[in-house]
Amino acid sequence: MSRPTRALVDAVLAGVRSHAQSVEVQPLCIAIVDAGAHLVAAERWDGAAPGRFDVAVGKARAAVLLGVSSRRLGEMAIERPHFLVGLTSALGPIVPVAGGVLIVDGDTPVGAIGISGDTSDNDELAAIAGIRAAGLEVGL
Repeated sequence: MSRPTRALVDAVLAGVRSHAQSVEVQPLCIAIVDAGAHLVAAERWDGAAPGRFDVAVGKARAAVLLGVSSRRLGEMAIERPHFLVGLTSALGPIVPVAGGVLIVDGDTPVGAIGISGDTSDNDELAAIAGIRAAGLEVGL
């Protein structure tokens, strides 16, 4: 699979919803991008703050464009702050905070999911749960 199919996207979103209900997170915004960082699906739950959508997209873009989770990108930014400045200049809006995770099929990243709305740790757990519910691997 070279890109997230509609069926995959639906399965990931259903997995996120199921996980979120079981742990009672705050209202979320979810963005799924393909391997080229193009938005293929998005949800903004009732009650989610408007800015959360842009954060979710930025987390997903960060993961897929750099091939690491947005959490790892945040760690890299602490190690090399000028690196992050250069990245945002080159790549546009990216968010180096946990909640953006690669969606992997076999050894191939096919896209990424970014979630924002609760704590960054809870956002990331929901993203991982969604990917696994769809039967795919998580790239961290």
